[in-house]
Amino acid sequence: MAFPTLFDALKLHFKARGLTYADAARALGLSEATVKRIFSRRDCSLERFAQLCDLVQVDLGELARVQPRPRRLLNQLSRAQEEALVADPHLLLVAVCALNQMGAEEMLAAYRLERAQCTALLLRLEGLGVLELFPNDRIRLNVARTFAWIPNGPIMRYVTARAADFFDHPFAAPGESMRIVSVRVSAAAAVGLVARLEQIAREYSEQHAADAVLPLADRPALSVCLAVRHWEPPEFRALARV
Repeated sequence: MAFPTLFDALKLHFKARGLTYADAARALGLSEATVKRIFSRRDCSLERFAQLCDLVQVDLGELARVQPRPRRLLNQLSRAQEEALVADPHLLLVAVCALNQMGAEEMLAAYRLERAQCTALLLRLEGLGVLELFPNDRIRLNVARTFAWIPNGPIMRYVTARAADFFDHPFAAPGESMRIVSVRVSAAAAVGLVARLEQIAREYSEQHAADAVLPLADRPALSVCLAVRHWEPPEFRALARV
């Protein structure tokens, strides 16, 4: 089925979201060449087109009615916005769920939230600019793929304060791992290591977006901690001559 005008609108939504043909290919289990062919020919099944719409969180009706509004997607919240999230555990929960691309129904099924409460929290997040809320509590995120919390900001301090809870775990199950590698390398090598870790973080984020089309039961919560710093245990530092 061909619908060139809708394809033009869909491409604008892809651009606004920073999504590529490769992202769509991973999400739909297709080759990148196949996705490129779909867009170049502006022709595919209605079911496939609906899947592409799901990736950019827009439905067919909305796509036909409006063009994506020009707006700058958020790369980071303000300190005041992060403080608002940390101050309310329910708001923080719903924010994290939304960022994990969970719908309102999935939030209600997974957590002890009332529908009216969930809707009110989503409206607060809309007021903070994190998302847009549509009828039937449909969510569209306003965050860029490069979104990150403020370094040493309210959210990161919230997380680090709970580091003991995170690390008090054997990390022995399939899909889990923890390694501490102590090395002495040049400054250039350290910078290169950080660059590679940043690439891993980007790939993790891209996989998160690609898997968003899967049922919630098939994508359990997973937390990844990547950290690099100059550090020795306090007992070592106490013995150092310099």
